[in-house]
Amino acid sequence: MFAKLDNTNKALAKHIYTTFQRSYKIESELIGTLNFPPLLRTVTDIQSSQTLFYGFYDDTQLAGVIELAITNEQLEINSLTVDPDHFRKGIADKLIHYALSECVICAAITTALVETAVVNEPAIKLYKKHGFVEFKRWTPEHGIEKLAMVKSRAVPIVGGVM
Repeated sequence: MFAKLDNTNKALAKHIYTTFQRSYKIESELIGTLNFPPLLRTVTDIQSSQTLFYGFYDDTQLAGVIELAITNEQLEINSLTVDPDHFRKGIADKLIHYALSECVICAAITTALVETAVVNEPAIKLYKKHGFVEFKRWTPEHGIEKLAMVKSRAVPIVGGVM
């Protein structure tokens, strides 16, 4: 089940934080770094964020979170995490699909962007499955080589397909 998450609610922000921490700890190991900026994010950071958070619940447990920023007709996927207890259940796939085609607030989106580490092959493969293509590579100050991917369409989402 999908739900918009009220990140200003401290209890819910703590659930988001826990999901982020558990997932990003594994991602930091996957990409081979101890200096992983998403792990530095606090509950207060999440509560004060102006982005949109959507969750996928498996029964009553928050199993995955996608964080979105929307500017004009552009959607940015800022975070996509799945709790390790729910890996390999297709939850990340469902969250991306939801953000691109079912999320009511996202209906006018014509471009979607996402960034990930160059070595995060599972994420890259997942985004490619949804039609994203690489358009940029760079190394920020923290030293983790990143790539940006884009999915574009000349017209907004119609009938659940971008």
